[in-house]
Amino acid sequence: MLLLVDAAMLAGANGLFWLARFKWSWLPPPTYDMVTVVLPMAFFTSFWLVLFAFFGLYRERHAESRLDELISLTKVVTVGLFILFFIIFVDTLNPESARSVLPFYWVLVLGCTAVGRLAVRSVQKALILRGYGVHKALIVGWSDQVGRLHDDIARYPAAGLNVVGAIRMERSTDSPTPLPHGDGGPPSYPSGDGGLAVPTKPATTLYRLEALPRLIDELEIQDVLIALGSADHEPLMEVLRLCDGKPVSLKLVPDFYTLIGGMARTEHIYGLPLIEVLPEPMPAWEQSTKRLLDLVVASAVLLVGLPIWVLLGSLVRLTSPGPAIYRQIRVGQHGRAFTMLKFRTMGANAEKETGPVWAQENDPRYTPLGRWLRKSRLDEVPQLWNVLKGEMSLVGPRPERPYFVEQLAREIPLYSRRHRVKPGITGWAQVKWKYDESLEDVRQKVKYDLFYIENMSLRMDIKILFRTIRTALTAQGQ
Repeated sequence: MLLLVDAAMLAGANGLFWLARFKWSWLPPPTYDMVTVVLPMAFFTSFWLVLFAFFGLYRERHAESRLDELISLTKVVTVGLFILFFIIFVDTLNPESARSVLPFYWVLVLGCTAVGRLAVRSVQKALILRGYGVHKALIVGWSDQVGRLHDDIARYPAAGLNVVGAIRMERSTDSPTPLPHGDGGPPSYPSGDGGLAVPTKPATTLYRLEALPRLIDELEIQDVLIALGSADHEPLMEVLRLCDGKPVSLKLVPDFYTLIGGMARTEHIYGLPLIEVLPEPMPAWEQSTKRLLDLVVASAVLLVGLPIWVLLGSLVRLTSPGPAIYRQIRVGQHGRAFTMLKFRTMGANAEKETGPVWAQENDPRYTPLGRWLRKSRLDEVPQLWNVLKGEMSLVGPRPERPYFVEQLAREIPLYSRRHRVKPGITGWAQVKWKYDESLEDVRQKVKYDLFYIENMSLRMDIKILFRTIRTALTAQGQ
């Protein structure tokens, strides 16, 4: 709906600009004919829609401030006007004309789109107040704080949160009592040792904290609200670990800001102060540029090098029995499984006898050609198809098999945080560390992966790509 309204308002803005220039004579007369302006109107509308998407203006902005959205819109429209000026208008406007035409066009585009977006957001807010489009929320915390936060949420229906359950963690072995609740959500009951009540049936079922990941999936939770104290470091880290890799938003009560530090930013939702934990690691425009870079590089490498890739695939088939392309299930962003492609570097059924195991240096399962493909990293080329499909990126944490993910998530704290972003063909851990041969190798690589996730940027991606190219050219891979 927002996209349709934007398209209509932008078309209206361009139409008004045309009328003001050619019909009403509000602006200095143009130096070109009317047809020259009419034809690009569709282009201008498309230009603004693409620019809005590039800067993340079509991301979900659930129950956020309309003023904040208008500020973001103003910044994007200003940037877009400068782009248009230097690409198109700089050769067609004289300085005197530009002083009146450009501000007028800026006001038209900003004013029309702002009116349209305010209308959409006002309707959205009215629907939220009536219970439509609200987020399902789950509260995790100590019994006394859970009740207080639950009542706070009930007082702010415009926040768009519907509490469907709560994990109550008891500080002592006191007798459990019913959880107080307001009009904004259902009741829940404690388990005595830390548990959850799903308030959907008269017979209440209790769960331990370890059930949190499963309950997020079963109850379709979108927001996890954490009501813990400022000294509860271990419970907080356990909650973060259990939620890692899940497509949920994590929000804390404000007094935890000193613990989280740079991992959080303050957020006020209609008077309800919360702190968002682990927000988006990259700004919207950098994420859009990263995806564009993925598409351009993957397409170029696959098309330009197609004869070479066909030759390599044929050599793999000719030098050892089995398919040229090896397919393996890996765990991707938000824990979703996908089929990853590689040139086969080992003999067919290499793990038939051993089951899933890590590759080792001088692994006897490598074929002679496969050993060279691994060293040059050319075995990863088919994954560019995964990049085009959006399952992977050029740069990111390497995806792992489900068998190892389950094992490593139990052994290594915050391992699943790697699933916050798309996996990559190469990554910071790959250019700084060797292939996984043991659990200790994985521990070291997780440190590099988490560092990358917390410091993601286009600059860092480009640095990693250049290091990977150097590794491939010098055959320093393993």
